[in-house]
Amino acid sequence: MTQEAQLTRRSFLAGTLAATSTALSPIVGFAADSTSDSRFPICAFIKFLQSMSYDDLAAAIAELGFDGIEATVRNGGHVLPERAEDDLPKLVEALNKHSLKINVMASSVGSVEEPHTEKVLRTAARLGVKRYRLAGYKYDLNRPVVDQLKELKPVISDLAAFNHELGIQGVYQNHSGSKNVGAAIWDLHQLIQDERPEDIGIAYDIRHATVEGGLCWPINFNLMQPHLGAVYVKDFRWDGRRAFNVPLGTGQVDPAFFKQLRQSDYHGPISLHVEYLREAGIDENLAALKTDLKTLHELLAG
Repeated sequence: MTQEAQLTRRSFLAGTLAATSTALSPIVGFAADSTSDSRFPICAFIKFLQSMSYDDLAAAIAELGFDGIEATVRNGGHVLPERAEDDLPKLVEALNKHSLKINVMASSVGSVEEPHTEKVLRTAARLGVKRYRLAGYKYDLNRPVVDQLKELKPVISDLAAFNHELGIQGVYQNHSGSKNVGAAIWDLHQLIQDERPEDIGIAYDIRHATVEGGLCWPINFNLMQPHLGAVYVKDFRWDGRRAFNVPLGTGQVDPAFFKQLRQSDYHGPISLHVEYLREAGIDENLAALKTDLKTLHELLAG
């Protein structure tokens, strides 16, 4: 994206926002679901359930006892970005039948300039979706990291401005890995610290934070608390130098995290990710979600 294009887009967004007479209401705790009875509505990430119909998925998730889902509205997802206007309302309708909602929408959105960004986000906002997960950014390690962060700042700012216009929050998930922006947490803080948390926040993934942070995950969690938009929960164990996924409560994730979460000011969704079975099958993944949901409730209860 050229500097001229970035400035043009920001000027357009500034004009649009200036013409908007009604300001966004503050979001309690930056990510509260005002219609939920729970401080932490728990949603199921449905990545490995995408072969189910919307109606069957909604019925199964409701039966398991979740408050909603982290939907996949992205390339290769349950809802394809190019079909968001047609298919996302159908998914929301199916969820509504069971008093469920989309607590987080996993997307392919990385900038306001991408072809489907406006369509996907406007449709989601119109349907009452409160937050979406951004696509991940990658470093080119042949170039200075600091320069790349400077280049990403205006991209994030443009997205934040567009989110503010729509009344939707973007959240960026920290992923472990040598090339992933946000793996270290501190770089992500640099990217979003100047933005309103209700516009851009973090989907704090304790599994990935533990992989990268080891014993210092409490520092990173402390740093990002003002920017929490969602919390992602899963577990792992080390196998030599490789981290592999395991059922929640059986790996390296410290139960003390859940105590810190309870003691924080955060009000918002917890997304439960069952990654260790991957594409083992619908029944197996539903059973794993049921087991890990029970464990999650126990961890949150202390």
